[in-house]
Formats: sequence, structure tokens, C-alpha cells
Amino acid sequence: ITDVRITDVMHEFSTIPGVREDVIQIMLQIKQIRMKLHGVDTAQIHLEVKGEGTYTAADIVCPPEVEIINPELYLFSITEAGAEVEMDMTVERGRGYMPAGDRAERLPLGVLPVDAIFSPVRRVNWSVSNARVGQDTNFDRLNLDIWTDGTITPEKALEDSVDLLIQHLSIIRGVEDEPQVWSAVPAEPESRLSNEAAETPIEALDLTVRVYNALKRTGVSTVRDVLDLLDKGENAMLAIRNFGDKSLAELKAKLIEKGFLDEEEAE
Repeated sequence: ITDVRITDVMHEFSTIPGVREDVIQIMLQIKQIRMKLHGVDTAQIHLEVKGEGTYTAADIVCPPEVEIINPELYLFSITEAGAEVEMDMTVERGRGYMPAGDRAERLPLGVLPVDAIFSPVRRVNWSVSNARVGQDTNFDRLNLDIWTDGTITPEKALEDSVDLLIQHLSIIRGVEDEPQVWSAVPAEPESRLSNEAAETPIEALDLTVRVYNALKRTGVSTVRDVLDLLDKGENAMLAIRNFGDKSLAELKAKLIEKGFLDEEEAE
């Protein structure tokens, strides 16, 4: 969950009449809700309750593409019969950790950003012990203990981690493996854009908040930076945290739309 809007609440330091917890305490509980998204990258979920009682994540109304893994999670208690709570929450797919401060200034008034913890892995422990292979004892055994939040199994977490590591290292390996192609045709100018155009800030691309934040966190601030990354291949772009195929497609479309990239170059 990346943000929440609670009816009649303008900031996180508020209280809700008839509710035992204040807004900050409720948001701390909301951060612990673990979910799976099926076939989408973002979704909206809704909670509307009234009257005395204890309410959990099971009371949240979700669309079919959202699955709550820990519905038993306690959220808050209403202590007065006439009190009610209504809220809408945004669910996003991502990687790692996204602090609320990165999005606070971009959200409308009354929409509260939430520190988003995307990683399904809670804890990892490792050790190395001796191993015997036949009569030879000069081997090591790697022991891994992996704890997850239930959205994926430890086995799946290990598989995905290995795939991600291979993907990152293949970028380095591919640098020396690329064959040199010699051509008698004069080389194109080093820069496809004028210096002024290349120094255009990425804010001018009108990217979505998610794509913009992913690029900014990587140190990409100008069109020149974006084009330099694209020249290194799609793998270099996809190695950016919270930047997937849909983000890459959006970025290319915006570059073409603004005249910074030809359609042939984008393919």
C-alpha cells in the first residue's frame, strides 16, 4: 500500500472520533498488510465500517485482482456505536522500499503517503559447514534460512534472487562479449540531439510518478542520461529498481512524443 485517503482526515496527526487508535497508529497497521496483485501493477481497495467492534484486513473490499495474504491483521477498534471509518487505499507493485517522503509533495491534499515495503523477504540467515562427497571431505555446504511474508515461498524467493543476480551480472559480462562491427559508412554524430535539448530535465517528459521516481533515485535527471542508458540496452534500464517493462514502454513513448527519440531507435 503506497497511499491512503481517510474521509474527513487531512493529515496523519489527526484522530478519528470514536476510534481507539489515532491515524498514525492505523497507518502503521496498514503498512503490515501483505497482498498479491494478479495481472495488474496498481489497484484501489476500499474499507467502510460503522459501529463498535474490532476490524481487521478481512473487512477491506478488494477487486478480483487483489489478494490479501494476512486478512487476520488487526487494524483498529471503534468504541462508539455511531462512529464510522471510510478509507481508500492504493496498492502498487514494486521492489524494495519506497519512503513516504518521496511522494508526499506530489499527492493531493488529504491523500496520505505510506512507507511501502515491497520486499516479501523478512529475514535471511546463512552459514557454511563441511560437506562430504564420497570419501572426500574437502567441500563446503551453504545453508540458507529464508523467512518470507507469505506472498511467495522461500523457494520462489531464492529462485527470483538468483535470476535477478544473473540479470545484473550479464550486463557486465556482455560488455566484453559484444562483437566489433567495422563499417566504411561514416559514423553518426555522437549526440543525436543538440546540447540544449539533451540537457532537458526529465520533468519535461510528463512521466508518471512511479517512473519519474525510479529514474530520479538512480541519478537520471536529464534526457541525455536517459538516452545514454537506452544505448546500453534494455537490460540496463530494467536493472533499475521499480522499473519494469511497462515503465520502459512508457518512457520510450514519451521520448518519441517529445521528439527526443525516433520510432526506429526505440525498437
